[in-house]
Amino acid sequence: MQYLLLTVAALLLCTTYTNARPQGPATEPIKILRQEQEVNFDGSYKYGYETENGINVEEEGYLKNAGTDNAGPSAQGFFSYTAPDGTPIRITYVADENGFQPQGDHLPTAPPIPPAIQRALDYIATAPPQPAESQQQNTFAARRG
Repeated sequence: MQYLLLTVAALLLCTTYTNARPQGPATEPIKILRQEQEVNFDGSYKYGYETENGINVEEEGYLKNAGTDNAGPSAQGFFSYTAPDGTPIRITYVADENGFQPQGDHLPTAPPIPPAIQRALDYIATAPPQPAESQQQNTFAARRG
């Protein structure tokens, strides 16, 4: 589990490093303005850095449900930079048993649910629950169907 967490952290660092490389003919290295890292004995960690070209990264994580069968890594953080067209980009994220969940103003979003579908979903939500036995019969009848 910790190996997976370290792999994800290394991947993020490599991705950010790739974005931090000079674009075009510049030969000057990008300076690191701030760099912090903390790794604790319980597996929790925290790191962050900022470069002179505007990249800013922070993340912290820990082992969720440590000592149980459903233990797993959990991390949250953000990274920000300026896109080549000058647009400021900021991604905040959580990564846990539900996967990587990024949020950002520039990320695409799903289209709204059509009104007819929303009405159907609302109607289904108000219907009384069926007993387990009749649900099984309905499933069997549908398969025979």
